[in-house]
Amino acid sequence: MSVERTDEELCRAIAAGDAGAFDQLVERYQTRTFRMAATILANEADGRDVSQEAFIRLYENAHRFDGRSRFSTWFHRIVVNLCIDNQRRNRWWRKMVPLLGKSEEGDEAPIDPPSDDPGPELEAIRKQAAGKLQEALSGLSPSQRAAVMLSVQEDLSSREIAAVLKCSEATARVHLHRGVTRLMKTMKEA
Repeated sequence: MSVERTDEELCRAIAAGDAGAFDQLVERYQTRTFRMAATILANEADGRDVSQEAFIRLYENAHRFDGRSRFSTWFHRIVVNLCIDNQRRNRWWRKMVPLLGKSEEGDEAPIDPPSDDPGPELEAIRKQAAGKLQEALSGLSPSQRAAVMLSVQEDLSSREIAAVLKCSEATARVHLHRGVTRLMKTMKEA
């Protein structure tokens, strides 16, 4: 009977050259990494690219993980940094892609929640709401968007968000509060 290794143990194993450990971490984190990147960037294609780059960085820099924080905090920091870099490079080219619905290739988007065939009316309402939410998210600053996504999708505490964003805990709470407040205001106006 084998005991499942922790993320931290897998990261150390990657640093030691264990390709199987890398595969395990990719399997554990690929969906949420894509979801976070696609949401922060408001673009599925960019989210896919950033996700892939994040795993390349993980593989190349596993030896830099020092264990002072949880692996997830360290890895989320890589993802957020790559998202911010992507936004700086592509400021002029931001497409809105709804969180729910079809991907650009026409396949079901991997970030769709499971559905029991809601019917066309409910599906239309869901897509409209998702579009409004994505539009509202795109109106947030990158730090606010990252704080909201880390809190909602990854269920991180203010302290963990602060570690990912490399800011004080108070600043992380401000980003989160302002982001949520602005989202609520925007969604009520929509």
